[in-house]
Amino acid sequence: MVSSGHYSAEWIAALQQKSEVGFAIGQTRSLNTQADLLKDMSHFIENAEVIPTALGDPLLGALQLGGEDEVILSSEAARRLAVREGDTIRLRVMRQLDTRREWGERTLTVGAILVPTYFNRPALFVQQSLLLALESFRDGYRIPMLGISTGLPLTDKPPMFARTRIYADSIDQVAALDLWLKQQRIETVSRLADIENIKSINRVLSLIFNVIAGTALIGCIASLIGAFLANVDRKRKHIAVLRLLGFTSPAVGLYIIFQGVILTLLAYGGGILLYLSGSALFNRTLASSQSTEQMICRITPFHSLLALILALTVAILVAIIGARRAIAIQPAESLREL
Repeated sequence: MVSSGHYSAEWIAALQQKSEVGFAIGQTRSLNTQADLLKDMSHFIENAEVIPTALGDPLLGALQLGGEDEVILSSEAARRLAVREGDTIRLRVMRQLDTRREWGERTLTVGAILVPTYFNRPALFVQQSLLLALESFRDGYRIPMLGISTGLPLTDKPPMFARTRIYADSIDQVAALDLWLKQQRIETVSRLADIENIKSINRVLSLIFNVIAGTALIGCIASLIGAFLANVDRKRKHIAVLRLLGFTSPAVGLYIIFQGVILTLLAYGGGILLYLSGSALFNRTLASSQSTEQMICRITPFHSLLALILALTVAILVAIIGARRAIAIQPAESLREL
């Protein structure tokens, strides 16, 4: 959201239930999303961003907060503070109350450090309750967790949020979610133009891949047909001997088909092994440019099963063509070679 408003916790909870929404969390006013961070007198950050987070935050990936006093630092914040995972830092905020300045402070533990690929500004990710405490402190309330015993006592009034950090469930849901928010008169930053460009490139690349794959499949089928027919012609004498020994036409045909299935299974197993070694190398090589926790090169069990079924189907159909020629071989052909 690019503009501030007044959103209740119930409104945000209803937003989280929408099918288009993958993650949503309320944020306070912009002034209250900043705080000073200190490690010592030589390492400090003024006005670092304080960002609320929760389970399932796509910005953090697999990282999670363990408690209210645990935070996740951005890589830039960790660099400037010279801290590592497990170190402690102090969070400080200032307010003006009755013509005097007051400083609230809390010691926090660095639970994890976010790689710069995800967020490159100095910031810390905290539980939403800590961010609400910072806002209440600046609004003049008494916040013991910040070491402050002055100010108005906190009320039971439910919190109101100025903005909401929202992520669509998938790239295909962004347009629908953006439209719905605009219908609610909420302006957002969605980067729809960039998304449409990526989807256009994806469609073009998919078309090119499908053409290449289709051409390769046709060539593979033609090559297999030729190989099976050549194999049958090369073994005409052996097949004729089998017929002479009492093998029926269906038995000879099943022998050819069974041979094709066995060869296909061996080739499929070899292909899977080559894929596993190649994908591991590919993922490791491009890991530095990843922007998500997903694999760059991955075949699901469903796709593996689908590929196996397709390979066996093609092999059986091609083997049937070779089997028909093998069935036509007569037992007398073996006697002519004697």
